[in-house]
Amino acid sequence: MIGRPPGEPRRVAYLFILPAFAVYAAFLLYPIGRAVQLSLYDWDGLSLGTWVGLDNYVAIVRDEGLRAAFWHALVLMVFYALVPLVIGLTLAAVLNHAKVRGLGFFRTVVFLPQVVAMVVVAVAWRRVYAPDGTLNDILSALGLDGLTRGWLGDYTFALPAVGVVGTWFETGLVTVLLLAGMSRVPLELYEAARLDGAGAVREFFSVTLPSVRGEIAVALTLTVIAALRTFDLVYVTTRGGPGNSTSVPSYEVYHRAFGLGQVGSAAAIGVVLTVLIFAVSFAVNRVADRSLT
Repeated sequence: MIGRPPGEPRRVAYLFILPAFAVYAAFLLYPIGRAVQLSLYDWDGLSLGTWVGLDNYVAIVRDEGLRAAFWHALVLMVFYALVPLVIGLTLAAVLNHAKVRGLGFFRTVVFLPQVVAMVVVAVAWRRVYAPDGTLNDILSALGLDGLTRGWLGDYTFALPAVGVVGTWFETGLVTVLLLAGMSRVPLELYEAARLDGAGAVREFFSVTLPSVRGEIAVALTLTVIAALRTFDLVYVTTRGGPGNSTSVPSYEVYHRAFGLGQVGSAAAIGVVLTVLIFAVSFAVNRVADRSLT
């Protein structure tokens, strides 16, 4: 039997990889490279651009408003990632331990926010937060009229109010991911823990939590990326206001490019945001890989 030439498998692999890489380069690498190029110019999108080098990047560090936008994105990471992770771990552990009937239906219900477009979610929550909205009606019915306010127009509470929407949106996704991971944990591990006298809390930290580290890494990666690239929720609910108290990098990219005509500055913000998303995602996955080995 005549075997294949030594380099044949490699050439076949290239035939499959190269077309996919061409599409990847055309729709991702080229736009990123073009954005990097534009970030080195002062350009309004219409006239001839002027070379400014790294000035747009220096402006991100010096501009207090832009620094605040990146800080707001980090705050939203708490609401989008950490809070849903805590809630999701608790819900998934309770449901998995109790073996609740209709678990499949529950998974569908908690996952429903992921099916709804974020613009629709934002419109609904804007109504909830309105001065005459559902939240203030509930507070008034409970005799807490002193707590009512225009939540999205309050300098102190606007950003947390937006963050709560992110928590509500992401909790279902995190819970479903963790439930899937917990369902694969061998029952023998729980039985061994009980024979050692472990209670529910110790069983959670000794068996359940270490067994779903991979799912936790996936959940954190998805939710952190969602927090850092939040745009539609902010655009529909607050437009970055009041003032710039809810402005985030993605909104600044849109505002500067299409509102102020500062395309070069907008491109620089987009490049920095891309690098930040990559760095955070890489760090989360690196920590997860180390914990799994």
